Amino acid sequence: MKSIILFSLFLGSLSAPAQIKISGKLTDNKNKILRGASVVIKDSYDGTTTDSLGNFSFLTTEKGEHYLEVTLSGYSSYKNKISIEEKNLDQNITIKELITELNAVTITAGAFEASDKKKGTVLTSLDIVTTAGGNADITGALKTLPGSQQVGESEGLFVRGGSATESKIFIDGSLVNNFFYSSLPGLATRGRFNPFLFKGTIFSTGGYSALYGQALSAALILESADLPERTEADVNISVIGVGAGIQKLAKNKKAAWGISYNYTNLAPAFAVIKQKPDFYKTPLYHQGDANFRIKTTKGGFIKYYGYASWNRTALRTADIDSLLLKDAFEIENFNTFQNISWRENIGKGWKINTGLSFSTNKDNIMNELQDAENNKQQFSIPNGYSFKNFSLVNSAIYAQARIVMEKRLNGINAMRFGTDYFLSNEKTAYTLFNGNKFTDKVNDNLNAFFIETDLYLTRDIALKAGTRLEHSTLMNRWNIAPRVSLAYKLKDKSQVSFAYGIFYQNPERKYLPAIVTDLKYSEATHYILQYQKTSNERIFRSELFYKKYNDLFKTLPNNNGREVAANNNGYGYAKGFELFWRDKKTVKNLDYWISYSYLDTKRNYINFPGSIRPTFAATHTSSFVAKKFVLPWKTGFNASYNFATGRPYYNLGFDNTQAKYIVKEEGRTINYNSLSFSLNYLPNLGKIGKKTFSVWVLSFTNVLGQPQIYGYNYSSLNSNKQAIIPPSKRFLFIGCFLSFGIDRTQDAINNNL
Repeated sequence: MKSIILFSLFLGSLSAPAQIKISGKLTDNKNKILRGASVVIKDSYDGTTTDSLGNFSFLTTEKGEHYLEVTLSGYSSYKNKISIEEKNLDQNITIKELITELNAVTITAGAFEASDKKKGTVLTSLDIVTTAGGNADITGALKTLPGSQQVGESEGLFVRGGSATESKIFIDGSLVNNFFYSSLPGLATRGRFNPFLFKGTIFSTGGYSALYGQALSAALILESADLPERTEADVNISVIGVGAGIQKLAKNKKAAWGISYNYTNLAPAFAVIKQKPDFYKTPLYHQGDANFRIKTTKGGFIKYYGYASWNRTALRTADIDSLLLKDAFEIENFNTFQNISWRENIGKGWKINTGLSFSTNKDNIMNELQDAENNKQQFSIPNGYSFKNFSLVNSAIYAQARIVMEKRLNGINAMRFGTDYFLSNEKTAYTLFNGNKFTDKVNDNLNAFFIETDLYLTRDIALKAGTRLEHSTLMNRWNIAPRVSLAYKLKDKSQVSFAYGIFYQNPERKYLPAIVTDLKYSEATHYILQYQKTSNERIFRSELFYKKYNDLFKTLPNNNGREVAANNNGYGYAKGFELFWRDKKTVKNLDYWISYSYLDTKRNYINFPGSIRPTFAATHTSSFVAKKFVLPWKTGFNASYNFATGRPYYNLGFDNTQAKYIVKEEGRTINYNSLSFSLNYLPNLGKIGKKTFSVWVLSFTNVLGQPQIYGYNYSSLNSNKQAIIPPSKRFLFIGCFLSFGIDRTQDAINNNL
């Protein structure tokens, strides 16, 4: 029997096909060994996976021509025709790593970015509204980031030695010309828009994309939210106002609409917290908005957002040119903003993003000189007093049309190009004390063309290069602004980025002469070097920057004493370094960040007598922000401490004999210090129809009442000098916010408020 079995096995071996060994080694294009890859003969059961050294080996009985296939996640596929004959095959294979959004380096030089698309977020909407001292204002929270200055006497973002007008704000690609409420003398106003309108925020402190322009220093780019999770309503009640809104989601979850209204009256707060100016008409605001959003069949979106607000404020301050008189200033503002945008995937790697915006702004301003009993006073001598009785009506219309085309190239490489058209029409009517009326108007049409590419040369090297071309009918000039950014990922998953760019800007409206001749664009050139490491809910970032100003506008008084742009003989520079550290991991439920900025800057512009440090620029600024959520109490404790060294101030006068400005007095203010605290309590209200999410807020700004001086005003008629200070040492806010439809308590807890 044994002999029969052996004989049968021998016959079987003669009839079995010969097996061929296929072996080799798998590496990538950098000669890195690749393990765990699948290596198979197509349409067969023969194959294997690579070992820890990248080697593979298997036997096959297949004959003739076949395809050898290799697959590995994150790498290009491999398919090669082989001929299987009588000899073993040795196949050393190289495949290329794919560059994806998950593993590719990202260009971050000059930009703090937070969105649902990015791994390294910095400030989200929830961060903004819960930053102590930020007063739920977008720019208020951004002042805790490096690069921003702690300026309290004027609204806007003052970034890296630039004035507020050198920073521009965009919503869904459209420029917002009146993002802040209208200015008050010596007081900063807040932004008009709710932070929760936006799902993405890019705060570029320099070197921003060629898709945007007309900003010498910085760009704040906001992207509005898409569809809500479900239908929801909200109500807010506080000591200074009430508001309500609704977001209605369609049953097919492809469309939504919403409306909201808010009423704010600061009279109750001012009755308790005494203000330094006499607000004889306390700030009063009516604000409403509406929106609709439609998800299209190809995954794109049509979005509309409309906003309208009316507000009124009137205040009295001591007249700087006298001992007993007062200046009474009153302003009434009406503002609208409408924006509709459409983004769509149109096939074959193409995307389109278009937008139309239209906004209006009207300020009615009245100023009069009053006596101790608040009665209007009129003087003919001295001449300076008479001009303090005036009225001013400023009306403006702005419109923008925008189209951006994007083509996805191989991998995640992309090219974008498009055009912007801006229209502005501003009219001013100025009425003097004697009834004489002067009118002025400025019209401008600005056309812009831009192109930009994202090139991922490897997974570790990315390049963004672009240029912007602009033409202004007001200036009757062209400009061309090249910009480039480069990023390199290091082995420890940190990265180094570099950015360079040229940026241009028209003169400010208030400095425009009646007839614009021989004026050029102001110009700034940015150089930025950054190191950043993001890992395990920690971010470390350091940045060096240098900014060179050319062709800044110099002003001279005209026949009416108004400062107007005379030439482009101004210049300047800003340089320094910045540090940022954020940590959500070290201490459970504690989120904190630290920022520091060093700024060395001088400029010669407007009425400066030479190259001097601007009054809005501190040498050292820093912030510490901490947020701790105590889960058993459902309470978030938030604190912030902001510091800045003293800023320069000057008493400038015009020397008629020399026909130029001179410095009569100069100095530095005291250091800026402010400790703020807020508490957020999330009680469980149970069900009121549907789930109800509630937050009770207690916010205390400048808890210690530390003195703050932003600068000084000087009399033009005598030696009087007035410190510019906040209207009150402290401010307290108490409010309740209710949301019906979605219980967001857990979201708030997870984000540590």
